[in-house]
Amino acid sequence: MTSKEIRKTFLDFFQSKQHVIVPSAPIVLKDDPTLMFSNSGMTQFKDYFLGYKEPKNKRTADTQKCLRVSGKHNDLDDVGKDTYHHTMFEMLGNWSFGDYFKKEAIEWAWELLTEVFHISKDRLYVTIFEGDAEESLEKDVEAYNFWKEHIAEDRILLGNKKDNFWEMGETGPCGPCSEIHVDIRSDEDRKKIDGKDLVNNDHPQVIEVWNLVFMEFLRKADGRLEKLPKKNVDTGMGFERLCMVLQGKISNYDTDVFTPIIKKIEEISGLNYGETTHVDIAIRVLADHIRAITFSIADGQLPSNSGAGYVIRRILRRAIGYAYRVLHIKEPILYKLVSILNTQMGEFFPEISKQESLISEIIKEEEISFLRTLDQGLVKLAHFMENNPGLKIIPGNVIFELYDTYGFPSDLSRIIAEDHGKSIDENGFNEEMSKQKARSKSATTFKNYDWVILEEDDVEEFVGYDFLETTVKITRYRKIENKEGEFYQLVFQITPFYAESGGQVGDIGYIENLNEKIEILNTKKENNLIIHTVKELPKYPEFPFNAIVESKRREAITKNHSATHLLHEALREVLGKHVEQKGSYVGPDYLRFDFSHFSKMSAEEIQKVEMKVNTKIYERLELEENRAVPFKKAIDMGAMALFGEKYGDLVRVIKFGNSVELCGGTHVKNTHEIIFFKIMSESSSSAGVRRIEAITGETGINFLKDQFSQYDRIKSFLKQPDDPIKSIEKIYLENDQLKKQIEQLNKEKSNHEKILWKNSITQINEINYIGLITDLGIASVKDLIFQLKKEISNLFIIIGTQTDQRPTLSIGISEDLLKSKNLHAGTIIKELSKEIKGGGGGQPSFATAGGSDPSGLENAIKKSLDYLQ
Repeated sequence: MTSKEIRKTFLDFFQSKQHVIVPSAPIVLKDDPTLMFSNSGMTQFKDYFLGYKEPKNKRTADTQKCLRVSGKHNDLDDVGKDTYHHTMFEMLGNWSFGDYFKKEAIEWAWELLTEVFHISKDRLYVTIFEGDAEESLEKDVEAYNFWKEHIAEDRILLGNKKDNFWEMGETGPCGPCSEIHVDIRSDEDRKKIDGKDLVNNDHPQVIEVWNLVFMEFLRKADGRLEKLPKKNVDTGMGFERLCMVLQGKISNYDTDVFTPIIKKIEEISGLNYGETTHVDIAIRVLADHIRAITFSIADGQLPSNSGAGYVIRRILRRAIGYAYRVLHIKEPILYKLVSILNTQMGEFFPEISKQESLISEIIKEEEISFLRTLDQGLVKLAHFMENNPGLKIIPGNVIFELYDTYGFPSDLSRIIAEDHGKSIDENGFNEEMSKQKARSKSATTFKNYDWVILEEDDVEEFVGYDFLETTVKITRYRKIENKEGEFYQLVFQITPFYAESGGQVGDIGYIENLNEKIEILNTKKENNLIIHTVKELPKYPEFPFNAIVESKRREAITKNHSATHLLHEALREVLGKHVEQKGSYVGPDYLRFDFSHFSKMSAEEIQKVEMKVNTKIYERLELEENRAVPFKKAIDMGAMALFGEKYGDLVRVIKFGNSVELCGGTHVKNTHEIIFFKIMSESSSSAGVRRIEAITGETGINFLKDQFSQYDRIKSFLKQPDDPIKSIEKIYLENDQLKKQIEQLNKEKSNHEKILWKNSITQINEINYIGLITDLGIASVKDLIFQLKKEISNLFIIIGTQTDQRPTLSIGISEDLLKSKNLHAGTIIKELSKEIKGGGGGQPSFATAGGSDPSGLENAIKKSLDYLQ
């Protein structure tokens, strides 16, 4: 079976068992502070397990895009080195939310594997939870008895808490699990060692293929286990491993999930997979990483220097590093693999095929940029070794700086050092890495305590579209700790506070009653709860409060949000329909809008877009808001769905004239409320993505006032001319003429100085020596030194200069003198600069130093004479 057939067979099987097939959630998570990426199949169903949301379908099946490159589940460093770890992988799963439990999950898993996929029963083993006395958890006898109906008892193995008790994280849903393992060794190997002795022992051919998790507990922050109100089933089967088993391969990379990509890498590199270990590792890294990079970009996460974007950039750079140093490919390669991946997976994951050119362009630009960085790193490392010829071990802090500042891989530094007969200080590098991790951990320290439930309430209704003030009751609260201190999070039964999402910042304001007034510092969404952050817990949290949003701030945010919709439409009209939103920020002071476009916008295009938005404002377009619109109907209305967003069955549609968008944010009732729109900047956000920053409303009016005020000051400075532009042009022309005159005078002065310097030459030990103090500028001094080095053999020249009371020394040594006398300008100047209370350095042939004591210049020059004598 091909991989496409295997995926389809799995989904068709569970559809026949009355499961609703749902699409994969985006690989990048937007409103879950505990995770950057979907790292398991159950991520998109967390709200159902936690009881925050009622599932529409009690039986569901899917294939979920997963990424394990950060946090607890981080496989990045293992990828490529073996044949079964991956960054991005698919997790096939079937789910029961309070419907069937162990009996059906076990029965259907066995039926699918043995009767549909025809895996030989004598190659299968299963594990069950053996219990744990410390947690007062008993052996899973129920699962054991159900398995006995399908498989011999000697193939049912006991597993400990580590292997057979699945937990979402430090807190959250959990429960015993039952793993299914398959032995794909040859018959000969199977006769030598019984497969059950290799289960859960990291044997690459005796592998776990499916995990059936029976969710029945909730792990609290204090470590206690509580029973969940409903028993749930959460299963996860590694798609790539299943393909390996069914296609009779001994490696995931030998399946048709990867072979087309590997073939393309072989074609580009001219190297063959399967011949050399280090080449095989590099090819596996590229074949794996292109999937993680492509799917992340398709879901809206662009490479960047922070958060999830930094993780993607790190994966990308790891792949480039392997291509560069192992496959000897010094030009972009990864972007050429996107089309192959699209052929493989684009049919089932249309987000790739619809954005193929954008994804390729972003990856290509990232590759070009990093290859440039690699070249810079090579130069910097070479300079360090050149300036420290006797150093056999390169310090760890130098290697770490190359890694941390320039993204230069430490193993590449190691290889280059070895090529030059040197090594690197591994312990020093690791120490610097540990310090950085400690700093990072300290900066992100976060602790959640358990929720205190005051009142059970399934769904918290947001009423802030219609009201900025309302009566609320606190239904739950908890304490949190982060780097800024201790805070409390409150949840109400209804709220007028908008929670940060869709680029729009969260509301602030306060709650009050007769007893107290509490400031709301921020509002965010987490696991379908709207969470209000406060510094102190109300003294009487059980009492009702009046909740009041800061209205002026909300009003400014609303203007900016509506303006982003008008801007999006205007950009598509001016630049083309390829323009799609790739990110936004909507705050009270300004708006930021990222969009797909491959070239810098011209001044004329910016002006056109600005004019179109302001025209829509002046047209006084009424808001047409439709809440709870079926998703398909919204798309039929012309609304654009953004890649990387997870939409429900019912969506909210915002319409201003021809602008139609799916949006949960707050908006003006009429475009005239925006007042004025002004683009402040247009720049590159990342490869293939441009960024506009703009202002509206009161901020826009204040900007115009400031511009008029500056204009009036300019006119006043120019003595109130009829045409200020002509006056400024005249000043520029006069300034240019004066600059040319000064340049000519400086040139003549330099020529005169050059003659004086030549006339001052004295002979010292066969060296032509020049040493003096000048009032020329530093740039002119350097230019003259380089001229004289070419004209005069065996030259040693030291010049002192003084500009703005800052003394400078410059030393030049001709190339022939370097060889015959073994001199080094950089070394000499370090000693002489002490006379001017400064420091400096440079190359063997030229070096400079700055200081703070001009009176030491003469001594420095005298010392240079003494040195040569």
